[in-house]
Amino acid sequence: MNILIIEDESRIAQLLQRGLEELGYKTTVAYDGILGKKLVWQHHYDLIIMDIILPKINGIDLCREIKESYPDLPIIMLTALGTTDDKLEGFDAGADDYLVKPFDFRELEARIRVLLKRGFGNSSGAGTALLKAGELEMNLHTRVVKRGNDEINLTPKEFKLLEYMIRNKGRVLPRVEIAEKVWDTTFDTGTNFIDVYINYLRNKIDKAYDEKYIHTKPGMGFIFKTE
Repeated sequence: MNILIIEDESRIAQLLQRGLEELGYKTTVAYDGILGKKLVWQHHYDLIIMDIILPKINGIDLCREIKESYPDLPIIMLTALGTTDDKLEGFDAGADDYLVKPFDFRELEARIRVLLKRGFGNSSGAGTALLKAGELEMNLHTRVVKRGNDEINLTPKEFKLLEYMIRNKGRVLPRVEIAEKVWDTTFDTGTNFIDVYINYLRNKIDKAYDEKYIHTKPGMGFIFKTE
């Protein structure tokens, strides 16, 4: 497995490189956003670890650019910016996971394993490339979402959240489960990012329509239903 590390602090970059290579990963280090971007377009990587505060191109903009061309390439944000707003900005840019410095290397290793095991880019094991629920239609290959004749623009994380809810239609989904299955992380009861994303999704797929698909079960979680 080939991992790209985009980190401008040489001490942290070297620690990451040494630790990952001891685990058997092949690594490359870029110390600024421009070089990181160039390497992504020139080589194949299985996963990217990147800081947000980077010289030349910041991690948010770089993540967004990479995901536009390589939507299935997993990206872990590794940064000192740890507020809920910072995390939401990272997820909105397309990050698949978010880890705050200082971090436990064992936790980083576990998150890398989860993302690599997920099998990005391989939809054959997940069933058909077209998901339908009520008036909603999701094309997992083209990433196009429609409700009736209306095309709905979703961020990568909103897309993944909606996909998970449709696949589990009719079942109450606790916040803990959503955090684990959609964000591959443990739910932090001190943050409300799950509720924030549910509201984002509601505003896009439900607000303009009479029939509502996403419902809240107080004290339990959320349920997607079309009847």
